[in-house]
Amino acid sequence: MGCGVCGLVCAEHLAKHPKVDRLILADRRTEGARALTARLSSTRVSVREADGTDPAALRALLKHADLVVAAMPWRLNRLVLEIAAQVGVDYVDFGMPFDGTGPEFDAADKLCRDAGVSALVGMGMEPGISDVFAMHAAASFDRVVEVHVYDGDTASVEGLELFSTWSPVDLLDEMSVPAAVFEDGKIRFLPPMSAKQTYAFPEPVGPLTVYKTNHDETYFLPMALPALRRASFNIFIDSAWVDAAATLRRLGLLRKEPLDVRGTPVHPLDVIAAALPMPTILADRIRGIASFAVEVAGEKDGRSVRRRVWTSMSYADAHRLHGTNATAYLVGTGGAVAAEMLLDGEVKDTGLVIPERLPPESYLRRLRAKGIEPHEEALPA
Repeated sequence: MGCGVCGLVCAEHLAKHPKVDRLILADRRTEGARALTARLSSTRVSVREADGTDPAALRALLKHADLVVAAMPWRLNRLVLEIAAQVGVDYVDFGMPFDGTGPEFDAADKLCRDAGVSALVGMGMEPGISDVFAMHAAASFDRVVEVHVYDGDTASVEGLELFSTWSPVDLLDEMSVPAAVFEDGKIRFLPPMSAKQTYAFPEPVGPLTVYKTNHDETYFLPMALPALRRASFNIFIDSAWVDAAATLRRLGLLRKEPLDVRGTPVHPLDVIAAALPMPTILADRIRGIASFAVEVAGEKDGRSVRRRVWTSMSYADAHRLHGTNATAYLVGTGGAVAAEMLLDGEVKDTGLVIPERLPPESYLRRLRAKGIEPHEEALPA
């Protein structure tokens, strides 16, 4: 459900999985789904025009399914999760459809558990692959006290100053809400885009300015690592976007509530996103590299230790090898690996399942088979 760049990458992986008998690509806009279906030329794959915000349409889609992958902007996926639990269908998404863990998260966990449904949440790149990288590194520690995730990107498109390689709605949303950080054993919040630092990504990306934002890892990692004292998510956002977001915020155009425009309720974020080029049409024009790194600090045999696990992909290679952009390939492949682990019986738990609960070594083997290579190194403690 949701056939943007990330959803289509996931769909292409799943279309080739031997346990998938039928795959439906559903969205209000079906151009990308139809192009993928033509390229796959498989009788197992079909396209359905459907509105993922319509409960009746979702129920009709899911009542004969075994698994739904929710690949819409993350706030829209909550309805998909609720309908999946009601009809007894397992669920995967790329970012949990909640602002954080808490009462709503716990209620959804109970809803899915009572229904016997496995709902794998936050299974994209960040969250998703990043969390598994953290758990892989943590396995070599006696005690983990810090985990920090850093997202770096040098993407550029000739002739465009403002564009997004993934959901423009989610990007704008991320810049508009307070940033969550985990410090001294508890979550606290910072004003949007107020905390930044320069982080040296592995070459060829190099140093970039990254901003703390609200992200699933900050909530998930403390659930899995009891001794954890500090965690954060940090992302590079181009200066043109930072300036634009500041202006939009002052104008009230990053608000969640609809505005009345001549009697019609309009969400400002939707209007701004609609004015931007769709990521699906930019894949062959993007140059640069997508990269992310996870730093884990703690103790081993009484000594302080720090490790970094990271990966990267060039946009040129992503388009040449996979017909998409690098960010989309990383996100969609993370979701596909989680879905395949569920299909293959490696996920037994019901309720909400976070990436930290997946078997990390099996996950990494599957990633490598899809062309995503993790790198690992010791850092000065």
